[in-house]
Amino acid sequence: MATFDFEGKKVYYERHGEKGRPLVVLNGLMMSTTSWKPFVEDFSRNNQLVLVDFLDQGRSSRMSESYYHDVQIRLVDALLDELGWEKAVVMGLSYGGNVAIQYALAHPERVWRLILANSGCRTSPWLQKIGDGWNEVAASGSGLAYYLTAIPTIYSTRFFEENAAWMDSREAMLTEYFSDPEVLARLSRLTASSRPFNVSDRLGEITCPTLILSGSEDNLVPVTEQQMLRDGIRGSSHVILSGSGHATMYEYPSAFAALVVGFANLGDDGIAI
Repeated sequence: MATFDFEGKKVYYERHGEKGRPLVVLNGLMMSTTSWKPFVEDFSRNNQLVLVDFLDQGRSSRMSESYYHDVQIRLVDALLDELGWEKAVVMGLSYGGNVAIQYALAHPERVWRLILANSGCRTSPWLQKIGDGWNEVAASGSGLAYYLTAIPTIYSTRFFEENAAWMDSREAMLTEYFSDPEVLARLSRLTASSRPFNVSDRLGEITCPTLILSGSEDNLVPVTEQQMLRDGIRGSSHVILSGSGHATMYEYPSAFAALVVGFANLGDDGIAI
């Protein structure tokens, strides 16, 4: 557990594992480093794992003004400098994937491999309206309303119904969390920062090996959006987890971990047949 100074702000990160290829994991919008706790052991067994909270997330500094992804991209670059790493495998989920793909475009020499989970190459008009809805509800100050609007659609209906007790516990915990006005303000800024995101015309510039992980029932970033990544990034691999929603890491944790760790540690030349 550590922090470093970045553009007058404090950035919180955690480092796990002492050997293997560096692996940087970037959070989804409503996540923090603690969200990855169940995965730390597997992700750090053969890799030097780093988890990080973006600005306005977890234990990193809050922002006071609106911003776009640019600041988070600079944060990732500063993190690699802080760690003394020339390059790393970069994995991002959802919001983190949006930042990861832009980081790979800005600093291709620093990305060994790229893993994009439940991420697209743009904030589609559909997703813009969903985000606008989240922020309208956030403005009401109701933690329960924010939970009911934002969280159930993250999961597939199958997972939601089969894990009712877990979902109930999440509702109680997150409703209390979302009832903090500062939390809602942070989430609103993070959501707004994604609204103009669109790199659909630049996908051909990505040259590092890339793995795309999708959920077949993802209601926020549908498979059709993620197929744009597959079609645009030359040589990319696309795995669709059947029956999963947007939160593939929670719905199929073992498969998710196996895919991330396996792809991160393939030889530079992959496997030739």
